[in-house]
Amino acid sequence: MAKIEHIRNFCIIAHIDHGKSTLADRLLEFTKTVTGRDMQAQVLDDMDLEKERGITIKSHAIQMSYVYKGQTYVLNLIDTPGHVDFSYEVSRSIAACEGALLLVDSTQGIQAQTISNLYLALDNDLTVIPVLNKVDMPNAMIEEIKDQMVDIIGCRRDEILLASGKTGQGVEELLAAIIERVSAPKGDREAPLQALLFDSVFNVFRGVVAYYKVVNGTIRKGDRIRFIATGAEYVAEEVGVLKLQYSPQDKIEAGDVGYIITGTKVAKEVRVGDTLENIANPCKEVIQGFKEVKPMVFAGIYPVDTDDYEELRASMDKLQLNDAALVYEPESTAALGFGFRCGFLGMLHLEIIQERLEREFNMTVITTVPNVSYFAYTPSGEKLIINNPSDLPDPTRIDYVEEPYIKANIITKTEYVGAIMSLCIEKRGAIINQVYLTTDRVEMVFEMPLAEIVFDFYDRLKSISKGYASFDYSPLEYRQSKLVKLDILLNAEIVDALAALIHTDHAQEFGRKICEKLKELIPRQQFQIAIQAAIGAKIIARENISAIRKDVTAKCYGGDISRKRKLLEKQKKGKKRMRQVGNVEIPQSAFMAVLKL
Repeated sequence: MAKIEHIRNFCIIAHIDHGKSTLADRLLEFTKTVTGRDMQAQVLDDMDLEKERGITIKSHAIQMSYVYKGQTYVLNLIDTPGHVDFSYEVSRSIAACEGALLLVDSTQGIQAQTISNLYLALDNDLTVIPVLNKVDMPNAMIEEIKDQMVDIIGCRRDEILLASGKTGQGVEELLAAIIERVSAPKGDREAPLQALLFDSVFNVFRGVVAYYKVVNGTIRKGDRIRFIATGAEYVAEEVGVLKLQYSPQDKIEAGDVGYIITGTKVAKEVRVGDTLENIANPCKEVIQGFKEVKPMVFAGIYPVDTDDYEELRASMDKLQLNDAALVYEPESTAALGFGFRCGFLGMLHLEIIQERLEREFNMTVITTVPNVSYFAYTPSGEKLIINNPSDLPDPTRIDYVEEPYIKANIITKTEYVGAIMSLCIEKRGAIINQVYLTTDRVEMVFEMPLAEIVFDFYDRLKSISKGYASFDYSPLEYRQSKLVKLDILLNAEIVDALAALIHTDHAQEFGRKICEKLKELIPRQQFQIAIQAAIGAKIIARENISAIRKDVTAKCYGGDISRKRKLLEKQKKGKKRMRQVGNVEIPQSAFMAVLKL
């Protein structure tokens, strides 16, 4: 094993699509960790989905060896996802490092997530090495962006390294900078074992494989160890370091990064951010920063064909093994049958889960309108957690409702400021701050309800700013809001799958839209159908679908009017009875259309 002073642990942080994975490929190639035969683009991204979308969903770690000035150094690269939904995983990966490469795309400049990840790194006292990537591009604005970096990061101009993940330019200087500038890990190899868990993956044959950094002490094969937060105890069946494949070792010492296989099949017992200790020689204190990952966005997932419910349950179980942040519980609605209420970290997480269900398990599913979790308070002071709009009690039994707020950072070009401001105000946002980063780039800070962002905020932001605006958010506290539950009724029957929690100001307009949409899409019946939107007992919008009339008087040509009237009265009674017995089926297409509203 390498001496502790010859180990360097570092991560790469950047906004989405600034070239983290490509630069990681070049580092692996340059240090000959990956041979030419195994080399492929985005070598650390395992899922097809990651390669296609060009995003990192799971963090990865890999160990490289590099000879610098005659001395062999061990470099542990801990790759991080760039998307805001996975910021907790990023924070734990950063906590396992001593240095960070801050990557900025020389064609796009500094973006919202670059700044939020930079603050995460500075909070953890990491050495930040600023790197300007994609310098080989013809439209690279090298000098301008160097100025931005000096202003925002507070580094000197000569500290900024120029690199290109595509051509491999500057990789040698980068490796030298990591060894020169990043400090070696501090840790006592003789102390009791204390290791930080920063990631875990599920292997079909071996069970859960946990990745950790040993802060103090040594972990040996065969040790009895305990995960402190969950209290689970296991024997270390195999420990080792992470090359491109797992490389088993007898022991992993303080300062190094490795993996452990315990044979557990329960992903919930291995939590990101947890501390590992040796049962025989427990550590004095837990590594700070562990928190339960709480889902932010909730949605119902239902099979299109109700017979596939059991198959969907099996698929969700398998997905949860790979993704411990996914939570779900069974629920059923009259309209959609049996399904699951699922909690996600954010909208990208929801999209990825939906796509993985379709790809890896061939399940076609319907997702209901995503919503966030609310707190409802009763007059007696009881606090109810509401994850599903149809769980909200009657308005007379609630004192007030609180909803989660977020702080949104938007970085954009100056010409789009007006449009973005009106979008945020429409979404019940309040502007807190506005800073000009350069003459034509501005950072805007808003506070707004999370529920407004869940819907279509990101798409609209991208379209009004022609793709220029970048967006990042962090959760604030829960705040009191004037929210009401909007019910949709068909012939006075509530359709539970279409219930929504909505702000009082938008309720009427939203209710009217849904009623109009349903009127277009529900087929006509032999009787009249009333579509209503209601808040409690108050109807705020209504549409009628008129009955298909059968001509019963066709056989009464000529003769007395009273004969016709008698037949029409009889038909009227029949229609009334039919309406009481008949139920209205909502076609699947109508659901899809309403959910897109």
